[in-house]
Amino acid sequence: MKLLIKHISFLTLLLGLCFSAFSQQSKRQELESKKSNLKKEIAYKNKLLEETAKDKKKSLNQLVILNQKINEREELISTIRTETSLLDEEMEDNTKQIEQLEEDIENLKDEYAELIRFAYKNRSNYEKVMYVFAADDFNQAYKRLKYLQEYTEYRKRQAENIKRMEENLRLENEKLLAKKEEKLKLIESLGGEREKLASEKAQQNQVYSELQSKEKELKKQIKQREKEQLALQRAIERAIEEEMRKARAEAGTSSKGGKWELTPEAKALAANFTTNKSKLPWPVEKGVITQGYGVHAHPVLTQLKVRNNGVTISTEPNSQARAVFEGEVSSVIVIPGAGKAVIVRHGDYLTVYGNLDDVFVSKGDQVSTKQALGRIRTDGDKTEIQFEIRKGQSAETLDPSYWLYNAR
Repeated sequence: MKLLIKHISFLTLLLGLCFSAFSQQSKRQELESKKSNLKKEIAYKNKLLEETAKDKKKSLNQLVILNQKINEREELISTIRTETSLLDEEMEDNTKQIEQLEEDIENLKDEYAELIRFAYKNRSNYEKVMYVFAADDFNQAYKRLKYLQEYTEYRKRQAENIKRMEENLRLENEKLLAKKEEKLKLIESLGGEREKLASEKAQQNQVYSELQSKEKELKKQIKQREKEQLALQRAIERAIEEEMRKARAEAGTSSKGGKWELTPEAKALAANFTTNKSKLPWPVEKGVITQGYGVHAHPVLTQLKVRNNGVTISTEPNSQARAVFEGEVSSVIVIPGAGKAVIVRHGDYLTVYGNLDDVFVSKGDQVSTKQALGRIRTDGDKTEIQFEIRKGQSAETLDPSYWLYNAR
């Protein structure tokens, strides 16, 4: 009876540990996936920083990418720490299971020893036969015979249980040893990441200090950027006015104003565009958002505010801009000092692809999702595309990071 209670206790512990192990395994898989993604992002930023390093001058783009890389490195270190803590929990569960297995094996061996001693004392076949025939009646004799048979089978099962549990114990010890080795690797990895982080922060301070000494140059860059955004805004307004003029001509009216009337096909396209919010592909095959949407403090001249009507994405030299959704090229424009821009209409939505060198499409062309629109312009140490999403005749700006896949 005592052994039965211990078996039940062991099974309860085993079930609890199995559930805990399943939960821990799921968390570990999430952490491994996160760690892998962070390493890929850091590797890509290193690739972009190699391009900026070719220019000996420290640049704002270099600082922004470096800042992002440091944030990701810190997140990677935090993930490794969490993984180490989770591994400690798994090792603790393994240890508990090993201790319980050892205790249960000892109990099984003690009981098995008793069985052997009893079997030795009653080893004579004659004594077994006499035990059966000494019964008061046939029913009792049958029960005694069944008891002897079950006793023999039980003894065999106990021997098998001991072997099985000893094998389980061996496997649990192997698991524990593997986890200890894995923990040592994680600790070593953590030390390496901390060293890289310290080096990156030193580089960050160096770049920041050099840029602070170039206040006049940075203010000039801010003014130039504002001028480019204003030129792009006016070009977008002209493109919308042209679309509305064309719609009025098709409707046979010359009156100005009114709503931007959409054909049934354009309404369906706009609805489909809306449905794909947060699922749109990026306007580049690979890139990093180096300036987000809206008003922000300047990364160096923090007393100054900068505005972005979309997002600025840094990518590799010779990269191409691509359409994020099917639609019609509404306009191809030239912005003095800032290359060219392509505007694609999707119903009453517009997507804008700025800072291009070469353009592969013309006004009126129908484009498909991910179709190449042009080559992105490289200026000094940076290759950036200005990407915007607008809506309606007012050209209301929308935050692209809410629309692009996995951009937040």
